[in-house]
Amino acid sequence: MNAADALLKTLVDNGLEVVFANPGTSEMHLVAAVDHYPQIRPVLGLFEGVVTGAADGYARMSGKAAANLLHLGPGLGNGFANIHNAKKARSPMINIVGDHATYHLKYDAPLTSDLDGLAKSSSDWVERVKSPDELAEGGSRAWQAAHNFPGKIATLIVPADCAWNETDKTGEILNSKGPEDFDDALLKEAYKVLTDKSKSMLFLGGEFLDEESLNMAAKIATKTGARLATETFRKRQRRGQGIPIVEPLPYFAEMAEEFLAGTESIVFVGSKPPVSFFAYPDKKSYLSPENSKLVQLATFEQDGKKALQALCEMLEAHEISKELLSSSAVEAPLTGELDPSHVGSLIGELLPEEAIVSDEAATSGFAVYPNTWNSKPHDWLSLTGGSIGQGLPLATGAAIACPDRPVVCLHGDGGAMYTVQSIWTQARENLNVTNIIFSNRSYAILKIELERVGALQTGDRAQ
Repeated sequence: MNAADALLKTLVDNGLEVVFANPGTSEMHLVAAVDHYPQIRPVLGLFEGVVTGAADGYARMSGKAAANLLHLGPGLGNGFANIHNAKKARSPMINIVGDHATYHLKYDAPLTSDLDGLAKSSSDWVERVKSPDELAEGGSRAWQAAHNFPGKIATLIVPADCAWNETDKTGEILNSKGPEDFDDALLKEAYKVLTDKSKSMLFLGGEFLDEESLNMAAKIATKTGARLATETFRKRQRRGQGIPIVEPLPYFAEMAEEFLAGTESIVFVGSKPPVSFFAYPDKKSYLSPENSKLVQLATFEQDGKKALQALCEMLEAHEISKELLSSSAVEAPLTGELDPSHVGSLIGELLPEEAIVSDEAATSGFAVYPNTWNSKPHDWLSLTGGSIGQGLPLATGAAIACPDRPVVCLHGDGGAMYTVQSIWTQARENLNVTNIIFSNRSYAILKIELERVGALQTGDRAQ
């Protein structure tokens, strides 16, 4: 068999089920190999940002990597923004990037670029294949690297001749690293600050916003009186009726400061001390209150769920206060203007049970999130890296991962235009996605930021 077939066989043996692709000439043997393995679902995207964003959505909902098939440096570059978002989410992802044949690179053909440099700037793990016999083994290492807890970006660079030439070598199944242990000394410190009668906060993030983790956090909060909080943008959060409410940190720095004001101690699980999204004149970048005690009990790579369980046992925390649970949904208004506030209420009431929400509504979505606390149980996916154009692709990948669940994408009109090609893929794949586009016909966030950064004398052209 050729090396492309050996690579796909190896990845299938490791658990690969989906390939998102925007390929070119250098990847044709890899495309042909996909057809040889019915276990793989190939999904075509008309733009690389759709491919990489869909792989992120797939990973967030399935817990494992898809493979992205991308065309040389420019193809990887086109997918960079949503690779960045996936990296911030710590989603497992494998990018298989074709390159010119080894003997062709020296001629500096038009699509030649610093592919290795591009890959290193967007990935946690990068390997360039140098021969057909290395390709399948590189695939094993890529799968292993992508699934090191909680998830990594692995990029495998494949020169065309390393895919089309023959080999008799396939890769093995390699074990990935699970979550690291937390520090027992920090566990004792967390227990101390949560029980010393100070105004404390338990700040969750990363992998630890699933229902089991939220229930344990709510038991801790009930026992200690700690507030529950989370990151502004979350990888995946379980929400809805009967599920503990964990408030997200507000986006704007001064609102975040107010949210945290008076907090004397913060215990972080799967997160880190928050900073403002951007720097602003005369505003703080580091948002935790001065002199507050900060305890990072579990980092992103550590076993936060085990840490929460240990805290529950130390505290003998078994009950959840009803005040921490969302209640029945509020009925939406039947009359009035269809503005973002009313739309938020309508979505809150009508959101189907077990829906998956991909949220990039931006300024139009401020009224949607709080109106869905009391919706039927659902999962909420956010714009983790802040690079817009994620919402539609993320919804696409989530729908492929969970075909039995309805997906709702909330999107601002400007951001939706970045990756509007996603809708073509949704239609082609017959996906259960409802896209709600908030059409304010304005780059509203930049109008807000013009004022917030203190930009003076803005005229019509700046507006």
